[in-house]
Amino acid sequence: MPQFPWLDPAPFFFSAGPVGCLLIHGFTGSPPEMRPMGEFLSERGLTVSGPLLAGHGTTPEDMARTTWQDWYASVELAYQDLRQSCAEVFVGGFSLGSLLAAHLAVHCELSGLILMSPAFWVRDWRMNLVPLLRRLIKFVPKDPNPEHSDLTDPEAYKRFWSYDVYPTAAVHQLLTLQNVVRPELERVRQPTLVIYATGDMDIAPHSGPNTYKRIAARDKELLVLHNSGHGLVVDSESELVFQKVYVWITARQGAIAE
Repeated sequence: MPQFPWLDPAPFFFSAGPVGCLLIHGFTGSPPEMRPMGEFLSERGLTVSGPLLAGHGTTPEDMARTTWQDWYASVELAYQDLRQSCAEVFVGGFSLGSLLAAHLAVHCELSGLILMSPAFWVRDWRMNLVPLLRRLIKFVPKDPNPEHSDLTDPEAYKRFWSYDVYPTAAVHQLLTLQNVVRPELERVRQPTLVIYATGDMDIAPHSGPNTYKRIAARDKELLVLHNSGHGLVVDSESELVFQKVYVWITARQGAIAE
């Protein structure tokens, strides 16, 4: 069961101007976590697409049957659809979405890349056991107590529609995707904005700085937040994030990627 079934996990599309922005949600999550940012950008003239990744927004059993290639196919299809109506496309990814966004940047023509809470390295050492235990343990429950969350806004967790368990088969796919995309960071040459929070308890402390360092683009920028958790797209500093992303995109409209 999703944590908050009154939220709609369906994809969204806001048609506006000729500049598009693709917003990719996180692991076990769904488009509602990206919708506030999407609405903010759309109100300021950007056409915004928030796709639903394969296996998400339905049941954990569905997700357990998907691969990272399935997730990427969802992103690539949404990108191609957005290109039909937009001359320029920027792509923002949150957590797992950052991995998929970076992979897309290597294989498609993007105007810019926004990596939020980049999950190229994770904090929990138990993730290393997943390849061995995934056939014995199918699902790992999430901690349901919001007081144990790293979110600083006590209402932020209510803005997520996500599964209440982690399918271990899907976690294994996440680890595989990390191994695929980490080396690809050196091939990312589009303008890139990296945003991470020092209070993030999901990704490793070095994940944000290392992601920024490895990106090959000459035009790259880092925004570090000090009053947010992993879910910075809905947390206390989300308005700051939205404004930064909008200003960053606006400054790069019409620029030719390196």
